[in-house]
Amino acid sequence: MSGYKGARRSGFCLRCFHPGWFAAVMGTGIVGIAFAANPGNWSQLQGGANDAARVMAVITAVLFVGLAGPYALRWLRYPKEALADFRNPLVGPLYATVPAGMLVAAVVASSVGPLLVSPAVVYDLVFWLAWLGVPLTFVVGVAFVYSLMSSRSTAMEAVNGAWFIPPVANIVVPLVLVPLMTHADPATARLLLLTSYAFWGMGFVLFLLVLSLLHDRLVLHPLPQAAMAPSLVIGLGPVGVGALALIKISAAGAPVFGSLAPTIGLISLIAGSILWGFGLWWFAAAAVVMVRYLAQGPLPYGMGWWAFTFPLGAFTMATLALARGWQLAYVDYLAVGLVVLLVLLWLMVAVRTVWATVTGEAWAPNRPAAAQPLPGTGPAAA
Repeated sequence: MSGYKGARRSGFCLRCFHPGWFAAVMGTGIVGIAFAANPGNWSQLQGGANDAARVMAVITAVLFVGLAGPYALRWLRYPKEALADFRNPLVGPLYATVPAGMLVAAVVASSVGPLLVSPAVVYDLVFWLAWLGVPLTFVVGVAFVYSLMSSRSTAMEAVNGAWFIPPVANIVVPLVLVPLMTHADPATARLLLLTSYAFWGMGFVLFLLVLSLLHDRLVLHPLPQAAMAPSLVIGLGPVGVGALALIKISAAGAPVFGSLAPTIGLISLIAGSILWGFGLWWFAAAAVVMVRYLAQGPLPYGMGWWAFTFPLGAFTMATLALARGWQLAYVDYLAVGLVVLLVLLWLMVAVRTVWATVTGEAWAPNRPAAAQPLPGTGPAAA
């Protein structure tokens, strides 16, 4: 992009600020949420898990506050560049990490907050983050889709896993509204329940539409360039959050459902299990494709690396919820293994991001303009 010419690589560049930075809030927050859930249900590890959850919650809060300013300032000082990024089909959907990050922060507040602050403070945090995040989720999702529809130059090769971020943000909404139901009067609780199902449906149907596009893009066209490889993991996000949200909504809605609550709970558990099964396939398929990328050489660093964290964390939390719903210890142990993998990936991405921030690599004015095929997959390879 011409507006980035002359930007310094060694120091912070507000004009070059990447729209995907809030993915760090999402990826860090989900680790704290996973620790607070105490995978494995080992009482002797509960204290350590709570301490780790507190640490991750504090880091999430620091990232949230520290990153919110540059996002707002960039739109104020460099609206042309910010809007150009929003219209870029490769990085535009990453703006949805902002409302999604707000919502994940709200879930962190409801799940880890009681370990740090009073219940009243927890409620206020969840309430105000919901008031900010829920409308913004809707607005950003509609705006991005409108941007795609109004463009006549979006090539099929531009379709990528980052397009799942606006849908997954909608599916996270129920996880934010569920804690508010317990403090609401009956009429408000019913409204929150309706809103939860509405946003779940909004996000999941959009996920299916994007999924069909991405499937055709991956099957009928060469694989994306290596820089876009991590985006393929994002598909675990809507599946994991979708399964988890169904279970949480049915439990929170039990007072409204009355005698039907056990039936709805069972249906939700079965539906969540079906989505989780697809997630297992996606996990395996993404791993196989990632091995192929790595065979070509190391993946170039970018903010897309944070795609290795939140989607896996969402799938991990769904695994944990299903393990306890079906009362299967073996599945709970699988969740423990996923948490270990999640923590290792978070450490890798966090350390690499800190290094990129210090060296200036994170502020480089590089935006992909087009999706280049993976070497060895284009027509010439035939």
